[in-house]
This record gives sequence, structure tokens and C-alpha cells, in this order.
Amino acid sequence: MLLEGKNAVIYGGAGKIGAAVARTFPRHGARVHLGGRTLATVEAVAAEIRAAGGAAEAAAVDALDKGSVDAFVDGVAARAGSVDVSFNLISVEDIQGTPIVAMDYADFAQPVEIAMRSTFLTVRAAARHMVEQHAGAILFFGGSGDPVPDYSIGGFQVALHAVEAMRRQLSSELGRSGVRFVTLKTGGIPETLPAELGGSKEIGEGLAEMTMLKRAATLEDVGEVAAFVASDRARTMTAATVNLSAGALIDD
Repeated sequence: MLLEGKNAVIYGGAGKIGAAVARTFPRHGARVHLGGRTLATVEAVAAEIRAAGGAAEAAAVDALDKGSVDAFVDGVAARAGSVDVSFNLISVEDIQGTPIVAMDYADFAQPVEIAMRSTFLTVRAAARHMVEQHAGAILFFGGSGDPVPDYSIGGFQVALHAVEAMRRQLSSELGRSGVRFVTLKTGGIPETLPAELGGSKEIGEGLAEMTMLKRAATLEDVGEVAAFVASDRARTMTAATVNLSAGALIDD
């Protein structure tokens, strides 16, 4: 198994992407520790994983609060003996559809501040334990990219670029301590799109048509790639971006 004996901390574990990753990791041998603002929602995902034979725990965690994050991660380390993987998948509460010049600064900055603060706090909490272990993988989702044509995306992409800059710096500083940092990026996942945008089927077909493989990434794809990246088989990967866009995004 790819993740035999590893402990993975996942924030936003009740969200669509977080839950998909959480369901995949135990199939590869990991014990997952799910954090989310509402205990009932993350516990429902954990219960589903346990019912399927996997190992999962859930806790109410505010990824924007230092004390909450530190207590969560320190508790996992104390109970389970290690923190091997950390993946922050919380929503950054971005506002889209309004041109930047028509936005209030607070609305523009909100996703940037949420992304930066939650990334800083969750990385720091996990990295302390990973440095002691001289091993660990911290994953990110989103990545940088070109501006979206003919659409107002607010501060969302700015937030992604800011996190990528942080990832590069962290990779440089903590590589010698055995801590790896990898970003997963897609060209869009139809299963995560709200129905009010016209229905995931129609949009999914459009996303697929824009790819070289004529298919869009699925939640299962994200979970499986994340499992590989988090595993020791990817031990030489850090300061890296993994492109699972099916060719919608082209790397330089």
C-alpha cells in the first residue's frame, strides 16, 4: 500500500475535494484525521470511511485559529505517533463574477487572507513534527496559472499565486529536514461545480472538450494522485507542481 502506517491530517475534510482525498487515503493504508469547522459534517465522512474498513477520526478545527490548529495537530501526533501528511483544503470564501475594480477591498482580499493564514498555520503546525521525524509531505491544491479570460475571478487566483510563493520558500527552508511540498492543480473538476452555474454535466462536457485527453479530472483522480504524491514513492518530489488537468493546462 502506498500510505501504509502513515497519518494524514486533512483540513476541510467534509468538502467535496477534502472528502474525496479522505476516502482515498485509507484505501492505501493511511489513517486520516479530518478537521473542519463543523464536527458533525467531518464526523459523517469519518464514519463512512470507518464503515468501509478504513481508519478515520474527526475533530472540530478552525484552520484560521492558531490554538485550534496546534491543538489538533499536536493531539494527532500524541495519539498516533506521527504526522506524515498535511493537506489544507478549506474554502477560501472567494467572491467571483464582479470585476476587481468594482469590488470592495475586503471582498477582494478575503480569499488571499484566508489562504495565506490557513496555509501558514497548518504548515507550521505539521512541519514542527515532520522536522523531528525528518520526513513528511505537505500538499497544496490549486497552483498558479494565467488569468481566466472573459471572467472576473476576484482575489481567488491572487490567493493561489500567494500560496505558491509560500510553497517555494518553505521547500527551500525545510528540504534539508526531509519535509516535502507539492501542489496539485487541475483545469476544473465538474463534480465540484454548483448546479446553479448550469449543471455540472454541461460544464463538465465543456471542460473535457478543452483538454488534450478530452476528459476532465475527477475527484477520484485527485485522491489517487494525492495518495501517490504523499507516499514515499514520490520521495524525490518537492518544490513541485503536479498537473492533473488532462492537458487543459500546459506546463512550461
